[in-house]
Amino acid sequence: MHMQLLNNDRVVIFDLTDFGPSNISLPNGKCRNNPRDLTLKIDCTAHSIEYDVASNSIRPLNVFTNVWCSSGAAMPDGSLMQTGGFNDGERNARLLRPCRDHSCDWQEFNTVLTQSRWYSTNHILPDGRQIIVGGRGRFTYEFYPKRTGADGAYDLPFLAQTNDPRIENNLYPFVFLNVDGNLFIFANNRAILFDYVKGAVVKTYPIIPGGDPRSYPSSGSAVLLPLRNLHGGAKITAEVLVCGGAPKGSFTSANNGKFVGALNTCGRIQITDPNPQWVMETMPSARVMGDMVLLPNGNVLIINGASEGTAGWDLGRNPVLTPVIYKPNNPIRSRFEAQSSSSIPRMYHSTAVLLRDGRVLVSGSNPNAYYNFTGVLFPTDLTMEVFSPDYLDSRLARVRPTIVSPASHSQFDNGDDSFTTFYYTLVFNESKIIGSYKRKWDSCRCDTTRKIQLSDQGHDTWFTYSCPTRILSSICGLS
Repeated sequence: MHMQLLNNDRVVIFDLTDFGPSNISLPNGKCRNNPRDLTLKIDCTAHSIEYDVASNSIRPLNVFTNVWCSSGAAMPDGSLMQTGGFNDGERNARLLRPCRDHSCDWQEFNTVLTQSRWYSTNHILPDGRQIIVGGRGRFTYEFYPKRTGADGAYDLPFLAQTNDPRIENNLYPFVFLNVDGNLFIFANNRAILFDYVKGAVVKTYPIIPGGDPRSYPSSGSAVLLPLRNLHGGAKITAEVLVCGGAPKGSFTSANNGKFVGALNTCGRIQITDPNPQWVMETMPSARVMGDMVLLPNGNVLIINGASEGTAGWDLGRNPVLTPVIYKPNNPIRSRFEAQSSSSIPRMYHSTAVLLRDGRVLVSGSNPNAYYNFTGVLFPTDLTMEVFSPDYLDSRLARVRPTIVSPASHSQFDNGDDSFTTFYYTLVFNESKIIGSYKRKWDSCRCDTTRKIQLSDQGHDTWFTYSCPTRILSSICGLS
């Protein structure tokens, strides 16, 4: 599952197209007629939605080709550009331009990529184009949109050098734009600084200590930390944090039924340093398939994933339910802080995205081939949760910064000091209603506007959006 916050305060969500029909119909009797679809040639259901956070409602979107394990990034005008994918989508690009009148939908551009791109990484460049790096069997990069008659695919030997035969461990490489205009590219267990204009490696960074892989399918996660010395006259400092992953051999072991413990370390490196070295830190728990979200206060949320196994169909075990906050400005050995736990396993194909109001939307989890809601160890989960970091504590309201311009297009009712308010919503699959909001709350109350308010004494609060009418009825006596 992919999620991206758009500049209209809505979140676009999309998933692969060849698992058969979803439970959300396309509007106005529209159907997707695709002879190349592997499962359903004529499909009248949606595999993408626009989620309105403020109203807790959805609008079906029509994504035509398969976006499974595609990649993308936001364009300078706020549009979302998504490239590659599987089967009929492997050389396509798709564009979604946000709108406020419900008229926008995905636009498809057929066979515009030079090579197929599956498990690649995109990054926006200063000239407004995107660079697309790697992918399954692709030790190259290319650009999109294309320049007339100029852009092809260009060799990147580093990707071949980091490829583990029959396992890979270099897919979805971590890519960040450095302050000097070059790209930091991390794959497997090492990184380079790459001049994409000249096609030259500027610097080779040390192998991360321990030498274990951090890239898919030994999926760790990474983030570019907030830049330092932006206004002090000194040289701007950029640092990258890479966390979690799986030891060498974990993918093969998991396919043979043995699930190796995930990595519990993070590596932090100053990529602007003339002599950069990794500094290793230990997380409170091991994690593979985790997600990292940079928060507005400069801290990092580490969330989702498993403590054993790797990415892949049914290859993860022991979900990590407790998110962690990493505080980069704290002294070393005092940077990690465990948060309140969720009750929902978020395994393979889960994701998290920062919302404009400072909360983090968390969703997905499907370690199964096709949609499986019963009879499996970790059922397909299509619910959504919101994680509220401690900076949203009501006691900090008077000192918390607020966005004054541009004006937000969404308004949120935060209730009183001890209650968090949310509205019920349609769910993706009503056979998978969850009741985790009953788990840890101090009180529950409802009113005739169909609000549910759940009180929790903790500073970091989990709550579940899915609350259809019959659940409201059973809890609050509403019809």
